[in-house]
Amino acid sequence: MDKVQVEILGLSASPSTGGAYALLLKEVYGLRRLPIIIGSFEAQSIALEIEGIKAPRPLTHDLMKILLDHLGATVTEVVIDELRDNTFYAKIKLEVSSLTHEIDSRPSDAIALAVRTGSPIYVSEDVMRLASFVPSSEDVEGGENPEEEDEYEEPKPMREKRPISKEGRIAELQDQLREAIEKEDYERAAKLRDEINRLKGTN
Repeated sequence: MDKVQVEILGLSASPSTGGAYALLLKEVYGLRRLPIIIGSFEAQSIALEIEGIKAPRPLTHDLMKILLDHLGATVTEVVIDELRDNTFYAKIKLEVSSLTHEIDSRPSDAIALAVRTGSPIYVSEDVMRLASFVPSSEDVEGGENPEEEDEYEEPKPMREKRPISKEGRIAELQDQLREAIEKEDYERAAKLRDEINRLKGTN
């Protein structure tokens, strides 16, 4: 099976699909991009790992990795290998005691596990031909980022007699981030982390 390696380009909300998310993959050595609609839980699981946000209790995909580690199994790669009736299918390839196993999986679960194990993600060439697209030159040159489509609703600060400094605002957001993680509100936590990173990157 011919396949190409891909990487995660971004995640964005997909209002037309009832709260689901669009996961955008990009081939590592090319321009083609592959959008896949995934559930909100899987999207949050992927985003949290990418952002380095640790949940107070293991999420499902964290637990999967822990179990594999204890069993001495290694995820060698994950492959999105089929598109049938507008549904993507994937396989997780494991190596245990020099034996190779293939496990059927949803692409979202396979990718959520791959980002935790550092395993490469592949898509079959047949799937890429059927479902990928090449962005316009303006999108490539402009550094299109699907995450920018989601407007961040900044938490309203408490009234202050004097304007709050950038350092104070970052500290306030970090407190809100810790609170969101404790409450397991991971979607809000991811947005807060994005805002903190944005403020840290401004002069």
